[in-house]
Amino acid sequence: MFGRKKEAPTAQQSIDQQAAEAAARQDAALGKGAPTPKRKAQEAARKRPLVPEDRKASKAAERQAIQDQRTKMRQALDTGDEKFLPLRDKGPQKRYARDYVDARFSLGEYLMFGALVFVIISLIVPASSEQMVYVLGGFWVMFLAVFVDVFILSRQLRKKLTEKFGGVERGTVWYGSMRSLQFRKLRLPKPLVKRGQYPS
Repeated sequence: MFGRKKEAPTAQQSIDQQAAEAAARQDAALGKGAPTPKRKAQEAARKRPLVPEDRKASKAAERQAIQDQRTKMRQALDTGDEKFLPLRDKGPQKRYARDYVDARFSLGEYLMFGALVFVIISLIVPASSEQMVYVLGGFWVMFLAVFVDVFILSRQLRKKLTEKFGGVERGTVWYGSMRSLQFRKLRLPKPLVKRGQYPS
């Protein structure tokens, strides 16, 4: 009167339900052999401690890794291995600039020696003497010659880089110019070409 009574399941529905339950039990028996772990258990298994348990061993391993990296970098400065060179020396244009400068004779290589000689002479010769005037004049002539030489080098290097790479990366010409002011045997990375052996 107040509502329709629930109909009793038919015989066919009961059979279907029993078959579904049996299939579910069979699937469970043929599964992984163990119940699926709960989500909390899976998250706990994936967690790693933020701070290593053995801090001393961790610091020692970190120091060793840094030392190995420095050793590889020092070796790369001798061999020119691009993989371990410092960032300022990496790249094909930097490599080309180094080879071009190292193949060339530059007056700037001897600027520091000239400055050292000037300082020594200035300590020996009185500042008011006539000899000091010539020494000072000779130093300024050398400085001007080095400036002109570096200017010519920068123009030549920019032209060569543009011809080979289609453009010049920022700082590459300055990088080559500063290298030309260093004594050849003290340059890092070390020169890998001989005098006159210009890169193609």
